[in-house]
Amino acid sequence: MKNIALALVAMIGFSGAALAQGDAAAGETKSATCVACHGADGNSPTDMYPKLAGQHPKYLEKQLKEFKLAMETGGEKGRNNAIMGGMVAGLTEQDMADLAAYYGGKSMSPATTPEEVVEAGQKLYMGGDAARGIPACTACHGPRGEGTELSGFPKISSQHPAYIKSQLELFRSGERNNDMNGMMGDIAKKLTDEDIAILSKYISGLH
Repeated sequence: MKNIALALVAMIGFSGAALAQGDAAAGETKSATCVACHGADGNSPTDMYPKLAGQHPKYLEKQLKEFKLAMETGGEKGRNNAIMGGMVAGLTEQDMADLAAYYGGKSMSPATTPEEVVEAGQKLYMGGDAARGIPACTACHGPRGEGTELSGFPKISSQHPAYIKSQLELFRSGERNNDMNGMMGDIAKKLTDEDIAILSKYISGLH
């Protein structure tokens, strides 16, 4: 079995392309247009949009590049999202690096896990389900859902449950397919609606 695991918003590794060095101060200035959806400090007040604060900068930068690539290729490549596609259309690679550095340096607001999903969520997240070919999420995202900057796996703990749920559903349907080596798509297709509901709530409080 592949050493793979569940992941969100943005759940892909690095490409071979060099990434620009980001300037957090410049990123703060450039973030003015992001506030409406993602909040003044990267903690989105609306659960349909992801929290950007505290996410690994290189992962954020990679997602921005993927949104722009989708716009440039008519959706044939990258990560399709009508809202984000328009937002990144005019961004340079330096702009993306600066924004990623700014949000990566902020702190993600904490969330909690409902008591009723702790047992089932822990079982699936920590151990997977061998009978269904579902690997443990910890393999890529770690026991606390922090992911790793070096490997490109995102921080998923403290994220809005609704956003986690929406991304798992998009991976399952194939509407989102910018994951590294198709890892998330392969896993999500094996998840039931109940699995996704439990994991999205459990993951949020992993911190």
